[in-house]
Amino acid sequence: MVRIQKFKRFIVWALLGVLTSWIVSCGTGNVSNTTKQASSGGANVEFWTMQLQPQFTNYFKSLIASFESQNPGIKVSWVDVPWTAMENKILTAVSAKTPPDVVNLNPDFASQLAGRNAWLDLDAKLPNEVRSSYLPNIWKASTLNDKSFGIPWYLTTRLTIYNTDLLKQAGINKPPATYPELAQVAQQIKDKTGKYAFFVTFVPQDAGEVLESFAQMGVTLVDAGGKAAFNSPQGKAVFQYWVDLYKKGLLPKETLTQGHRHAVDLYQAGETALLFSGGEFLENIGKNAPAIAKVSATAPQITGENGKKNVAVMNVVIPRDSKQPDAALKFALFLTNDENQLSFAKAANVLPSTVKSLADSYFKDAPANASPLDQARVISAQELQQAEVLTPRLKDIKRLQKAIYENLQAAMLGEKTVDKAVEDAAQEWNNR
Repeated sequence: MVRIQKFKRFIVWALLGVLTSWIVSCGTGNVSNTTKQASSGGANVEFWTMQLQPQFTNYFKSLIASFESQNPGIKVSWVDVPWTAMENKILTAVSAKTPPDVVNLNPDFASQLAGRNAWLDLDAKLPNEVRSSYLPNIWKASTLNDKSFGIPWYLTTRLTIYNTDLLKQAGINKPPATYPELAQVAQQIKDKTGKYAFFVTFVPQDAGEVLESFAQMGVTLVDAGGKAAFNSPQGKAVFQYWVDLYKKGLLPKETLTQGHRHAVDLYQAGETALLFSGGEFLENIGKNAPAIAKVSATAPQITGENGKKNVAVMNVVIPRDSKQPDAALKFALFLTNDENQLSFAKAANVLPSTVKSLADSYFKDAPANASPLDQARVISAQELQQAEVLTPRLKDIKRLQKAIYENLQAAMLGEKTVDKAVEDAAQEWNNR
């Protein structure tokens, strides 16, 4: 599935072990009357996803068959693209003006091409009643310069998965809820058990969790004019927070070289007490490390004083050069309608992005004997009500992450002072 930034790592692992076949009942909701160009001459819609086969082959075959039966003039050709190939493949297709008609991406990567006017302007195509069927904060994630370029699909919020045994050994009664508490817990776990509390990556090309922590700790990353705004007392405090944790030996040295997947590996090995990830990882932990799964529980994600919670979004976009834009839009809305989002969310252990599907009792009620996975689903859905994409919508957001992460690393290694690292990161961004 998802994240060419942070979601790339998440979805590859989030979908492992999910049921490989099911039949879904597909509805037609969310389809606008403006998308009626369909059928007389026949239209072929080419639909690209990212590494969803074979886990979801039956799901998409059923969904496509249902769509085609309701839209006799439209045929859908599904192409599943490997993770490692998607960026180059879609860039090449868009540049050659031979793109597919509907593409599953995420807002971070899609916004890079939105800045080049690559996607269909959805504001001109969709009435307000269609847009309002999606969660408002989630819809905003696929906008750039107040223009909508994508339709939300599935989501995840970050949770704190924790090892109850390790916390007990360290004399900790409950998992941390804020970044100051996280630093205290990290010290206590290291002192009492000799292990690390958690792992987070500072690899520029990998997860954006540290970048999101700036927003959660009250830092504005860029101003209204696009210039660096993190060269501020608040920004320096966040730099200092991460530098102090590293210099005190409370973060593994591999945080500078390993990606988010290493966080999962360490947690499954019982070497860390906390894992910050989607609740769906519990299913994989249960298969890969049953003993760790038995002592695992979930809590809301770490946040700052502002209470901001993250959400990671997957969307679908329609290239501006699609030969069948109206048929493509009709399929994209069908794929992401209430019924189909609910079906996919249940199957993949993710969250839906429409108001009606999220209101389903599946996301509200955990049974009395709820498993950690059931509890995680309800906690995640509750977080989603206030969650937002914490990083700014920029066409070159990865360059901002690179500037901050590389200078953070330099400060961690003692090559720069915190003040110099912040100043250099801001200058690098402003001079890009």
